[in-house]
Amino acid sequence: MGPSMTSLSALEPVLGSALFVVLAALLVRASGMIRYIGNTRVAVVEKLWSGKGSIRGGIIALHGEAGFQPDVLRGGLHFFVPFQYRLHVQSLVTIPQGRIGYLFARDGRSLAAGQALASNPDGVDYQDARAFLEAGGQKGPQRKVLREGSYAINLAQFVVVTKDRIFALSLDRDEVALLEQMAEVIQARDGFEPVVLKDADDQIGVVTVHDGPALAAGEIIAPSVGSDADDAATFHNSFQDPEKFLAAGGRKGRQLQVLVEGTYYINRLFATVERVAKTVVEVGQVGVVVSYTGDAGVDTSGETYRHGELVENGQRGVRRDPLLPGKYAFNTYAGRVTMVPTTNFILKWEASVVGAHRFDENLSEVSLITRDAFEPTLPVSVVVHIDYRKAPLVIQRFGDIRKLVEQTLDPMVSAYFKNVGQTRTLIELLQDRSAIQQQSSEEMRAKFSLYSLELQEVLIGTPRPDPKGDDQIERILTQLRQRQIADEQVGTYERQKLAAQKERELREAEAKAEQQTAITQSELSIQVQQNAGKASLARSEQEADQTRTLAKAEADRMQLLGDGEAKRVVALAAAEAEKVTKVGLAQAEAIKSQVEASGGARYQLARQVADRFAQALETSGVDVVPKVSITGAGGGEAGGGSVVQALLTMLMADRLELPIVADPPSGEPAKGR
Repeated sequence: MGPSMTSLSALEPVLGSALFVVLAALLVRASGMIRYIGNTRVAVVEKLWSGKGSIRGGIIALHGEAGFQPDVLRGGLHFFVPFQYRLHVQSLVTIPQGRIGYLFARDGRSLAAGQALASNPDGVDYQDARAFLEAGGQKGPQRKVLREGSYAINLAQFVVVTKDRIFALSLDRDEVALLEQMAEVIQARDGFEPVVLKDADDQIGVVTVHDGPALAAGEIIAPSVGSDADDAATFHNSFQDPEKFLAAGGRKGRQLQVLVEGTYYINRLFATVERVAKTVVEVGQVGVVVSYTGDAGVDTSGETYRHGELVENGQRGVRRDPLLPGKYAFNTYAGRVTMVPTTNFILKWEASVVGAHRFDENLSEVSLITRDAFEPTLPVSVVVHIDYRKAPLVIQRFGDIRKLVEQTLDPMVSAYFKNVGQTRTLIELLQDRSAIQQQSSEEMRAKFSLYSLELQEVLIGTPRPDPKGDDQIERILTQLRQRQIADEQVGTYERQKLAAQKERELREAEAKAEQQTAITQSELSIQVQQNAGKASLARSEQEADQTRTLAKAEADRMQLLGDGEAKRVVALAAAEAEKVTKVGLAQAEAIKSQVEASGGARYQLARQVADRFAQALETSGVDVVPKVSITGAGGGEAGGGSVVQALLTMLMADRLELPIVADPPSGEPAKGR
């Protein structure tokens, strides 16, 4: 036997052991004898077979039957009978901060007729499915909700619906659609977040409950229940505990109790919340409450009041005590608040003017017919005050202030002034306005008090012409103005006559006084003239002395000026002579140097002549060479030559050192040495 055969024989036990281990592991895994569950997960146990058989109802086996077991397994190693159990590992149910989770039970007692949500046993813990079922828990959507945190819930028994996902052990496709529909309803009601009411919003929450007994016949608002915090069995803490709300006798429908500022974790399948504005009663007003709910009350208006009843607070009807200025969490579905001004307000019977409260926007001027058959319109203003304690009486009788004005005050005021207009002519109506205004205030004050109103004052304007264009009133007014002007002119003339008489007497007195003062003035004039002569003499002497002094000063000044001028002229003459001498010497020295440099006096002279000649030509603009030259028959120049020729001759003679000789007579040649 070779070495290889020996090695294989040695490995056989090892290979056999490894194979056994692998097979054993596969067997253990397939049989489910040992399972490990992570600490962040739970396992729903499903019993595949049992000596007790299958469960007869529901899906949770409470007595060891085959089916889903009520208890879940937490993290760690777990040992089971082989091939008897199947584990459904699920994640923990986590509800984020500020969110709400909704529960749906798959097993339990059925809901009663008219019951929308499942009731919850006292002290129920949804992490204990066995206790939930044994205590009589119901299937379907639960009234209790889950707050923030993580929960080890049996997802075969319960489904947890959150905003982000649905926690459930999938059993049926139809069930998935039902749960998604439930999530959509909750989302539409903003049910995954709590109800938050902020003070800055000035809002309240009106609650509508969707579960519980129905309202009694004739009721539209469910009465407030379970608001006593000392009663732990019924205090539902603003609808956050549905079981206690129902235990207190709460009914479905819109509730009288409202939510104010705060945060509320309300099951939105149990109750929805509508936000409405607070009722604000401004300063200068009161709010009269008309309640639509409550018990029938006893009339508190008194025996003399026969226009309706006033009831106590909390009773149905017009409440006796109005709301004073402030903010109120008033349920506007349970009643109405009518604002009544307690400050003075003005009603104006004038079509183009409307008061601040706009109670008079449908009022217009009162149409009159005077005793002399004129038809003017009269603008009227009435200042009214309502005692805040009588505001409920006004609302009970008229419904609101606008109806009071349009249905009662308008016809009453119009009729009163129509009667006044028939007793007076147009002129009397104009002239007696103050008296009519005072009389109407006194007489109408008693009429207003019959309607629980306080009349402060009546104000009457100037009668106006008919809007159709009749100008008769204007003509009457023009005549009255002309009559008044004539009366004023008569008075003016009388006063002017009296003034003329007084002026004549004044002139006579002034003339006498003027003659008396003339004598006194002449005497004083003589003395004044004497004093003036003396003053003139003294003034002349002073002027002569002044003249002599000025003449002497002027002579001295002229002498000093002459001496100075003479010295200045002598100095200037000496300086000028010295300047001329030095300039002449400098020029002579320069000329001498130029002559020596140019070759002699003759050349210097010729140069100066040429320079002067060039300057003359430049200034005059004469051509150096004539455009037309006339010569004699012998070819010589007419007239004995030109200046240019003479100049050139002189320059050539100087260069050749020849003497310059005058031209010989005609016909004789020139000679030179």
